[in-house]
Amino acid sequence: MAAAVALGVLAPPALATYSGRNGLIAFNAVTGDRSQIYTVRPNGHDLRQITDLDGDSGAVDWSPDGRRLAFEFSPSDGSGASVELVNADGSGLTNLTASVVCCSGQPSFTPDGKRIVFERFDPETGDDAVWSMNVDGSDQRRVVDPWPNGAGFATDPNVSPDGGTLSFVGWDGSLIGPPPALEPAQGLFTSSIDGAHLNQLLPFSSDQAVKQDWAPDGRQLLIGVNANYFHQGDSANIATVRPDGTGFRYLTHYQGGGTNAFAGSYSPDGRWIVFRLEEHGSYALYRMRADGSSLHQILGFSDFRPRAIDWGARAFGPEQE
Repeated sequence: MAAAVALGVLAPPALATYSGRNGLIAFNAVTGDRSQIYTVRPNGHDLRQITDLDGDSGAVDWSPDGRRLAFEFSPSDGSGASVELVNADGSGLTNLTASVVCCSGQPSFTPDGKRIVFERFDPETGDDAVWSMNVDGSDQRRVVDPWPNGAGFATDPNVSPDGGTLSFVGWDGSLIGPPPALEPAQGLFTSSIDGAHLNQLLPFSSDQAVKQDWAPDGRQLLIGVNANYFHQGDSANIATVRPDGTGFRYLTHYQGGGTNAFAGSYSPDGRWIVFRLEEHGSYALYRMRADGSSLHQILGFSDFRPRAIDWGARAFGPEQE
């Protein structure tokens, strides 16, 4: 995200789902020339635009109670990026990082709903790290600084359902791959919630999407691999891995690059996974069982591209399956 935020470009993101009853699905998509936040029921009904801001809104994450959304906002004047908080109906917009360093984003709630973890980047120094703050923006603390030389980044932080482990996507600044295709790719990491005990679960060559999510029971991480087509000619796919890095398993098996699947999140009850399916430049919103079976279309194929997809808990009204 560091380079993307520095250029004022919205980075694609991933976020934790905590146990509960299934509510609305949130995501960002481009409307006109700006990215805005939307919600929709899991049956595809009641698509609703939540933000209408002069800039790009994305990297959205539901609060555990399903009543608020945290998201990243990059204003059109190119002044940077901030973490914003808004009610589920679009009211009560609040900037949580207005008085600090230029570029903050990729927010995710802790399971108790009391704090938010996020990425903060200082374009003047190149410093990129994971931070934590109270939901009112106070008590901002540095948590993870995996690459002190400033060569890489740590993005898309998510907290495990038990509150003890932080997962994130990272890059150490190195270039990998067979010549002449040397390029950066992203790996999957965990640490303890205070940033100690850094552990790399998956290598940079797995080419992680900037979108990963904890299963509500904490036993699996939902991930996207080959997300930036590091393995040229191959498709992007969705997989799971255990928090210790074992048990890697594909949930989708697309090949050849024409069809690609990009992970969103688990449903709060843990039974479903929501994701974006792409076919030759057209995009759709789908859900499937947590084992990869039983695909259901939520929004049909079009040029409307859902990104940073997060499934929230039911806050009010009937559950929609």
